[in-house]
Amino acid sequence: MFEISVEETFSSGHALRGYRGKCENPHGHNYKVRVCLAGTELNDIGLLYDFKDLKASIRQETERLDHQYLNDLEPFRELNPSAENLARFLYERLGEQMRGQAPGIRVKSVTVYETDTTSAVYSD
Repeated sequence: MFEISVEETFSSGHALRGYRGKCENPHGHNYKVRVCLAGTELNDIGLLYDFKDLKASIRQETERLDHQYLNDLEPFRELNPSAENLARFLYERLGEQMRGQAPGIRVKSVTVYETDTTSAVYSD
């Protein structure tokens, strides 16, 4: 099994509904997202998937979130915009893209960092 990963960043604000503490108030993060793809076959030049294309796919999803208040966006109007839910949201969105673009390659995991020392992972 081969794996590759790419990281991208974006900045957004949110408030955690039902949280007891500072994070229930509106605040922001400079998020970092790491997406890991997995597959068993390399292409004819020895790549699982082009890093450049994966970065573009991640950017397509994170641009919708960048400099936004996440609580105002679907699905986070109802779903709490936690790092865990962001990781699952991006995993599902990117998984849909991969199924259409790259048969045999799947999103293995998405990690969302809220800070340099805190992160949440959603994986298969």
